[in-house]
Amino acid sequence: MSNEHFQLSQVDALPDFHLHLVYADGQEFTVDMKPWINKSQHLAALKDPVFFAQAKLGFINRSVEWIEDTLELASDNLRNYAIEQAGGIGHERIWNWLHNNQFTLEQGAKALGISRRMLIYYRDGEKPIPRHIWLACLASEALRLESEIITDNLPFHLPMSQHQSTGITA
Repeated sequence: MSNEHFQLSQVDALPDFHLHLVYADGQEFTVDMKPWINKSQHLAALKDPVFFAQAKLGFINRSVEWIEDTLELASDNLRNYAIEQAGGIGHERIWNWLHNNQFTLEQGAKALGISRRMLIYYRDGEKPIPRHIWLACLASEALRLESEIITDNLPFHLPMSQHQSTGITA
């Protein structure tokens, strides 16, 4: 995997705290940085438009930086943020879904009815996440939470093996 989809080839600071990002895979995004700047104390210096305009490519084109090794944003996080702003589904949602559900790649792929390889493509941002896949993630999480509520409210405690034999899964 080359991860060229996370390597920047160009960054331009635009008026009103926007960044125009061009990635090595040819994808271009314009991202509104105001919300991120306003909610992050770490990015407070970027509220100065003159300073914000100094954005440049960072180390090995994997970040946008303003002050070397002090104030920079990773290119994968910027791409995820741009995709989310454009109404898409960023790859970090898959990472979080796997983590929150304590799924291995095999378990996650099985839950979604896709191959392990395809899940890796989505998780690593190599392929866009289709809306139906994200909806399946949400549904599986809702089912897990519903199951936890049911088992937590049983009037008695069953060992895990008995939960499984009754058809109740945790």
